[in-house]
Amino acid sequence: MNIVVLAGGVGGAKLCHGIALSSGQEHLSVVVNTADDFELYGLHISPDLDTMMYTLAGIGNPQTGWGIAGDTFNNFDMLERYGVQPWFRIGDRDLATHLLRTQLIAEGMTLSAITQTLAQRLGVKARILPMTDDRVRTVVDTDEGLFAFQDYFVKLKWQPEVRSLIFEGAEEAHPTDAVLRAIEVADTIIIAPSNLYLSIDPILAVPGIKEMLLNAAAPIIAVTPIIAGESVKGPAAKLMRELGVECSAVAVAQHYADLLNGFVLDSRDAALEPRIAAMGIQTLVTDTLMTNLEARARLACEVLDFADRLRPEKLGGCCPDRLLPSS
Repeated sequence: MNIVVLAGGVGGAKLCHGIALSSGQEHLSVVVNTADDFELYGLHISPDLDTMMYTLAGIGNPQTGWGIAGDTFNNFDMLERYGVQPWFRIGDRDLATHLLRTQLIAEGMTLSAITQTLAQRLGVKARILPMTDDRVRTVVDTDEGLFAFQDYFVKLKWQPEVRSLIFEGAEEAHPTDAVLRAIEVADTIIIAPSNLYLSIDPILAVPGIKEMLLNAAAPIIAVTPIIAGESVKGPAAKLMRELGVECSAVAVAQHYADLLNGFVLDSRDAALEPRIAAMGIQTLVTDTLMTNLEARARLACEVLDFADRLRPEKLGGCCPDRLLPSS
């Protein structure tokens, strides 16, 4: 079974890890947001790609959701000795990833080829696919001016009020053949519980991807990133309020409505199910919080079984005997 997930950030990585635990990485392709990428100290940094890669490799930091478990920050301390005030924390082992990626880009390799190489060397069997090999950057229009995404998200801790989002370069970008092929042959397509504006919309803004999804043979299911009117992590709920959108799972379903066959709603929002069903979207109500490995695997298995029910032919969505104990 071919499973494709559109993802970015910690929530997307957790769900993909759950799929890996419950059904194996070999069946998984992840289309990852690259509009968060940026250059710092001359290095090309791809935060969402690295979060996905480290999580699937089993070396991600479970406390932060980003970076590498047990990493040190000697480079950070040394920068401070030089009088620099570094605002983006890069661990020492994490730094090696950025150094190698930057070198390989300079040698002419595409971001897709580099990501495949790095992931394979870390033992990742899933296919981690950058949404494009072209340069796309999220610019945040706020009440304090325009900010590059990482300046808004990390340096300013997403405090300025957002007016709109600009995906610079998206109109000229092209999806990779690997992304389009993954969608074409998918048996299940999942939109992860990632920030709908900052993680998923940049993917959909790349010409050709949304069109491919609209014509996909596979059922498309979105998992809510909003529970009881708040985001599990990050600024999704704050963004919804600032953009004048109802802060609820219903608004998330509406945002993706033209793509969806199914929507996964948290049990705390069960009362909202009729409003989503009224859009003609099938619903699954369950506990969507992924607080440990067992919860990740359970949710992934439920989502895949839900997808199995939404297609005429039964492929068998999940293998319960692969579920791992909590940790």
